[in-house]
Order: sequence, then structure tokens, then C-alpha cells
Amino acid sequence: MTSPEAETSGAPAAKRRVYKRAPKLDAVLAEAVERARQGVLEIAPAEQVGAHISAVAEAERMVIHRFEANVPGYGGWQWFASLARVPRSKHVTVCEVGLLPSETSLLAPDWVPWAERVRPEEAAAAEAEAAESAGPEATEGSEAGRDEAEATESAGSGEAAQSGADAEAGPTEDEAPAEDVPGAAGLTGPAETEPEDGENAEASSAVVIGEDTEAQG
Repeated sequence: MTSPEAETSGAPAAKRRVYKRAPKLDAVLAEAVERARQGVLEIAPAEQVGAHISAVAEAERMVIHRFEANVPGYGGWQWFASLARVPRSKHVTVCEVGLLPSETSLLAPDWVPWAERVRPEEAAAAEAEAAESAGPEATEGSEAGRDEAEATESAGSGEAAQSGADAEAGPTEDEAPAEDVPGAAGLTGPAETEPEDGENAEASSAVVIGEDTEAQG
């Protein structure tokens, strides 16, 4: 009986420890080795099912039997058959069969996403180690090449920006528009003149005839 002081003190009650008891091996299921083997033979050839290895209690009235697996490429793997029965019944039921790895099985490594395989800090550390192993001359050469590449990229960006600004500003006073320049539209000779008509044409003909007469005299 607890005292009133302990009840009013507000002290937390002691927690009871709960121990998980290991399941007891069921004798009926443990002896059903041939029933487990028959379950495995439903999915595997007889030559691939070897000797019986063990019978382990998985839960109350549930036992897992293991057999050697003689499967090419699966060294160390084992066939298993999970058996169970209902209370007060000796009828054994095969719940599941399959192939499981053992402690000596050869397994593939865990899959790692591509983004996590090579991290930036690992790449930087690898580059630093390679530079140190190559010597100080290689380090200086790589830094000089990096500086030169950055300078070239900066100069190219400046020229591109200036070209864009000139294109937006248009022609200057010293540059004539394209339509005012002879031959700008694909003409290579002088511009054609309009034909003369009327008195102007007759006057031009008279001048030409007079010049020819004087030349003959």
C-alpha cells in the first residue's frame, strides 16, 4: 500500500519491464521435415534440394525449415519452407516456400543512387590528391591554364556585349544607310539614269552630231 505522500508527490511511477519471450519450438511442426521438403519440391527440381539444415520457431505454432540449395550461381543460399498449424490440430500447413541467403552467401552490394556515388567534396579531394602527386609544376600549370581560360571567356563575353550594343544603336554619322550606298542591293555598276525625252533629248543629239562633224573636219 502506497503512502498518501507518495500519491501526492507527483513522482512518476516505475515502468514495468516487458520481456519478449522467445517462441517455443512446436514439436509437431519440427518433426514435419518431409512435409516441408514436399513444399519446396513444388517450386524446385529434386536435384537442387539438398539436406535438411535446421528447424527454427518463427512464432507460436510456426516453424521455418531450411534445406541446402544446389542452385548454380547461388552459393550459400538455402531453400526454406514455413509451416504452421492451428491450436489442438496436428494438420500441418505449408504457408510459404522460397530461397533465402545465409551468412556465407555472395550478395550484390547495396544500390547507391547516381547522385550520391560521387560527391562534390570527394571530386575536389581527388583532384587535390592528383595535383599533389603530380608535383608543384603540374599544380602551377593547371592554375595558369584555368586563369587563361577565365580571361578568354571574359574577353569573348565583352566582345559579344559590344557587338550587341552597336547593333541596337544603328549606323553612326560616318556610316551611310544601306539604301543610300550604290551597289548595296547587289548592284556592282553605276546606277542607271532615266531616259531623256523631248527637247532635252534633241539637244543632246545635236551636241553629239556637232562634235562628230568637227572631228571629221
